[in-house]
Amino acid sequence: MAKSFTPELKRILKDAGCYFVRPGKGDHERWYSPCSEREFTVDNSIKSRHTANITLKQAGLPKAF
Repeated sequence: MAKSFTPELKRILKDAGCYFVRPGKGDHERWYSPCSEREFTVDNSIKSRHTANITLKQAGLPKAF
């Protein structure tokens, strides 16, 4: 089974000051980023480094994967 990038992604987001806002549809969550001043979606089972990096981009953070 492929590893999930979600735990490491959430750690990076929290370290940058992002925080959980509310549950989303299915296994998704809505988070807020003070860097980009907007909400974005985080999937709880990210298997692709590309998806993880896109989430970081939406949060206004540099690539990490």
